[in-house]
This record gives sequence, structure tokens and C-alpha cells, in this order.
Amino acid sequence: MHIRSILIRRISLGLLLCCLVGGCAGTTAVRGVPVADAPSVQRQRVELRERTDQERAELERMSAVDENSVFKTIDGVDEYRIGPLDVLEIASRSGEEVKTSTVQVNNRGRISYSFVDDLDVSGLTASETDDLLTERLRAYLRHPRIDVRVVGFNSKYVSLMGEVASLRSTGEGSRLPSGRRSLQGRTTLLEVLSDASGYTEKADLRRVRLVRGGRSYEINMFDVVEDGRGWLNVVLEHGDVIDVPDLPDVGRRVYVMGQVGSQGIYDLENADNLLAALSAAGMFGPVAREENTLVIRPDGGDGKALILMADVRRLLEEGDLSQNIPLREGDLVYVPREIIGDVSEWISNHATFLDWVFYPRRVQDAYFYGEYLKFDSRSKAE
Repeated sequence: MHIRSILIRRISLGLLLCCLVGGCAGTTAVRGVPVADAPSVQRQRVELRERTDQERAELERMSAVDENSVFKTIDGVDEYRIGPLDVLEIASRSGEEVKTSTVQVNNRGRISYSFVDDLDVSGLTASETDDLLTERLRAYLRHPRIDVRVVGFNSKYVSLMGEVASLRSTGEGSRLPSGRRSLQGRTTLLEVLSDASGYTEKADLRRVRLVRGGRSYEINMFDVVEDGRGWLNVVLEHGDVIDVPDLPDVGRRVYVMGQVGSQGIYDLENADNLLAALSAAGMFGPVAREENTLVIRPDGGDGKALILMADVRRLLEEGDLSQNIPLREGDLVYVPREIIGDVSEWISNHATFLDWVFYPRRVQDAYFYGEYLKFDSRSKAE
């Protein structure tokens, strides 16, 4: 009797388990929503795309202006707009005699000269001021002949912050106190950074920040210099703030430029060979000529620059490890968009770009040594 009851319980338990298993097997699985398809993620993507498109449109507009508060284009010539505290030089001609006077614009934007008092010149250019003053002088002189030019630029400026070389040194120039730099006409972001004695070795040029009217724009200066992306090279306005941040703890560095995902400076510790550096920069862009990749070593020995050329396509497709150049501190990896037939011509054409990257070193001067051209077509790494 006891044995029979045990068997009955076991059979009942077995049937119950079968029912549970069968029920589970017959149940339709509940499918989750892929993260990429989640409404919130899609909404964030749309907002990011719209924000990026809007920012690009704003930067394009800011880079293509033919006049703003600083300058005005007249007959194809960019002329500075006069403002309070600027200094004018006015030359008056009578026959062969020339008399020159220096006049400062007052706080209200007005000047007094000869018979003319309290003339409003704020916002006018030198040529417009010349025309206006000449017209007023005709009431007193039969044939007034004057020339007006601006000799002191005090009313327009931008503020520089961060890793800018001129903020780390002393010296004379148009730089004003507290990182201010005067504007003397149409001036672009690249021009003002170049005129400010360049940048320090700690500068993060991928994330230069421009602040205007409460808006902040992040600009990769490597894209401006190397790719010639004019829509990023903003024409500056009075009151703009330019902040060059410092690099996040990059010790020994290498540069990866050209047709890659993200141009910039990378830590040699994580990019100690060509393939690692390219991977850190997001590999190749759509028009990259990876078989013509250059490694530019500013000091290849004896004070001369060394150019190494590698076929990364062969490295990836055929596993040719000889193309995976070991990198050194300061190396520049450059992926071109077209085949480089003449390296010396390429160096000459890209001298400004190379000087910007390797500042204050001039690579073009270090590359040529009399008639001797130091070039390695990449069969050895060292």
C-alpha cells in the first residue's frame, strides 16, 4: 500500500511536469524592441541630426559673410568699420603740400577736423569717411583733397583663452590685455590663432570652442587646415570668445590626419604602430588612398625630416606586417585622397598645414637638405 501511494505521487508529479513543460513550449515568446528602434533613441537621433545640420548651416553662414560689425566689402575690397577710440590719420593736400593730422574717434563715434565738428563716423569705413568729410569740407573749401586711413584699431576685438602661445609669453604687438586681440578688418578663426603666435603643445585643436551671442560652437581646426573646410573657418565678430582647451592627459603623442574618421592627436601608448593609430582615428574615409599612406617623422636623424610610405591595403588584405610601421613620438600619419607621385611637391603644397601641425618646427625646411631628399618608400620601419 505504501509502495503504491509513492508510485501514484510520482506519476502525478510527472504528469504535472509534462503539463508545465508542454505549456511553456506552446507559449509564444515575447519579442523585445531593439534598442536602436526604441522611440526615445530614434527621437534622440533625429534631434542630434537636426542640431548638427542647424549648426553646420550657422557656421556656413558665419564663414561666408561679406560684412559684419568689423568690416564691410566695398567694390571687392574688405574695409574696416570705424568705431569709438579708433585713431584716424587724415592727410590734406594743397598743391604739392601735404599736411597730416591724427584724430581719435571719441566715445560717441564722432570726430572733429578742420571746419567740421562732431562728425559721426561710427560704422563707416575709411573710404566712406573720406567721402563724407570731403563733402562737408566743400562748404568751406573750393576743392578739398583729403585721404583718410585708420592707424589705430581699438574698437573691435576678440578674446582668446586657453592654450594659445601669445597668452604664455610677453611681448609687443596688437594683443591687448586679458587675452584680447584687436581686429583690423575681415579676420577668420584660423588667421587669429595663427597671428597669436600659434598654440601650445598642450592645445587640443580638435575641440576649439567659439562662443558668440550665448551660443557655443566646437570646431576641429585640423579639418580647417588640412581639408580646407571653409565653412568651419568662421569670420570673426567683435566680442567673439575663442577657447583652445588643453589635451586630456596625452603624454607622448602622434598625429593622425587626412582621410580618416577623426583627425587629431592620439596617445602613443595606444597608437604605437600604424594600424593602431589608424584604428584610434576611426580608420579610413570614403575617398582614402590607403595604399599611399604617409608617416612623416619631423626628426628622422641629422635634423632632417623623414617621410615613410606604407601600403595599408596590402597590410589588411595580404597580412604584410612590414607595412605596419612602428611609430615614434611626434610622428604624423597622413592618409591622402589621391596618389602622391612627387613627395617633395606634396611637402611644398602642404607646407602651411605641416607648419601648423608641427608648430614651431618648419618641416619643409627640415625635409630638404641641399639636393638630398630623405625618403623611404617603406621596406623598413626604423
